[in-house]
Amino acid sequence: MPRDKHPVSRNDISKNALKVLYRLHNSGFDAYLVGGCVRDILLGIQPKDFDVTTNATPEQVKSLFRNCRLIGRRFRLAHVVFGKEIIEVATFRGHHADDADSKSSKKNQHAHSDEHGQLVRDNVYGTIEEDAERRDFTANALYYNIADFAIYDFANGVEDINKGVLRLIGDAETRYREDPVRMLRAVRFATKLNMQLDTAVRDPIPELASLLANIPPARLFDEFLKMFMSGKATANFSMMMELGLFQQLFPMLKGHLSDAQSPAYQMLLKAFKDTDKRIAEDKRVTPAYLVAVLLWWPLLARKEQLENEGGLPPMDAINIAAADVVHRQSQRVSIPKRFSLPAREIWQLQRRLQVTKGGRAMKALEHKRFRAAYDFMLLRSHAEPEDKKLAELAQFWTEAQNNPTKLKTGKSGAPTRKPRRRRRGPRKKKPQSNSDNGSA
Repeated sequence: MPRDKHPVSRNDISKNALKVLYRLHNSGFDAYLVGGCVRDILLGIQPKDFDVTTNATPEQVKSLFRNCRLIGRRFRLAHVVFGKEIIEVATFRGHHADDADSKSSKKNQHAHSDEHGQLVRDNVYGTIEEDAERRDFTANALYYNIADFAIYDFANGVEDINKGVLRLIGDAETRYREDPVRMLRAVRFATKLNMQLDTAVRDPIPELASLLANIPPARLFDEFLKMFMSGKATANFSMMMELGLFQQLFPMLKGHLSDAQSPAYQMLLKAFKDTDKRIAEDKRVTPAYLVAVLLWWPLLARKEQLENEGGLPPMDAINIAAADVVHRQSQRVSIPKRFSLPAREIWQLQRRLQVTKGGRAMKALEHKRFRAAYDFMLLRSHAEPEDKKLAELAQFWTEAQNNPTKLKTGKSGAPTRKPRRRRRGPRKKKPQSNSDNGSA
């Protein structure tokens, strides 16, 4: 597609991405914008990041940029760092030989799959045509050439974009086994771009969803952020539940989400709707709050078990249960401490907010996590409308924020009595002993 046949302009591309493209081009290498950034510009969406592909090896890219670092074992990539913006540069991928033929592969170019068919190492370089065949979806096999400003479409991606259909390149089951995260990407692209999943894309997912257990937890946490912190959490949750993907990310929730009318399901749905609304209004959101919501019901189940079997006090049971559920969840989707610790404070405050008068109540109101804990309590009352005490407690803290003096009276409105001081009588003098009065 020559320049006059498409809307992509250099004005749509970040200055740092243009620097990378032109330096590669001026150094004698091919240089293309690739994938989502080209797709988004065609759809009228401002890309969040820009990816570059080239025939230069990662080491050659590093030699051109002092601000470059090489990352990745499975895919060797070059990251060119411009402050907060990172331009990812990948070498054209080639077709890999089977493990049995790996001895005949070129030096430093080899691929390796595990027993599930998942690629664990794939540093095989090739041509731009081979690279396009290695892309996951047709809409992502689009290349913008800085040399002639043309778009190269190798898989009819533009046609699929115009039809609103998301298609995979190649056999779906093979592509999912190579990288199970593609199942999550299929959902995310469908909701983000308002596209329908092709039948061949959708049908294998329920059967292959369990392959996500083979993905490193840290990588799945990155996918969790993309799925639920980008303004499409509600749509992603619904589609993931339908395809059996959500249960793979949060296995402890399986028993709590079997019924769409259950308090746990309604609580999650409301939390995702609220998150989408805040993002649409450009308000701050934090993964810690969603972590607290997602693990609340497993936390309650574990807390109750500890109280019944171990006879632990409620707050001790909460703390131990919190450590247990965070640890178990981190085996599937890792939760960094910068998010798990605030989530634990939100849980602890649910107990502390039951005290509605006196110094302890005032300290709870002044706690740095009070607002998040209060929002969490409102969410709980929404999911459990039959719990009248919880509704009254939420109403109390709603009013207490506007009138902190209410904390002096508590829920009943009666003034808090000061504890009486016990009067102490005059001290009795000890009788003097004979030795004290000088008698023998």
